[in-house]
Amino acid sequence: MTVCPRCHQTVAAEAVTCPHCRVTLKAFGHPGIPLYRSEGEEYLCDRCTYHFDDSCTFPQRPYAKSCTLFQDYQQVRAEPEYQLPPGAMIKGWLRRNRGLLLLLGLIALSLILALT
Repeated sequence: MTVCPRCHQTVAAEAVTCPHCRVTLKAFGHPGIPLYRSEGEEYLCDRCTYHFDDSCTFPQRPYAKSCTLFQDYQQVRAEPEYQLPPGAMIKGWLRRNRGLLLLLGLIALSLILALT
């Protein structure tokens, strides 16, 4: 369940429009495309990651009050990056470079046999 940004009533998460005030909740009538709306008189572009890195191609930029691509830069910065444990990193490197390790093993084996 989500909350309607206009009337603040609870609506189903897959609802395309609010059943109470008929405001559009999903973009293009598709339940999988969220439509982000600004609160009050502020613009979404003031807090958007795409506006700050200048990669936004939205025609209403920088005065957009609703957008499908909005990503709050403060929430993105607050999320820590996921780091693999060192054992998993080594295991992944070994799996990716299996052919190189096999070739190095064959060279080492041939050098040992040639020197004895």
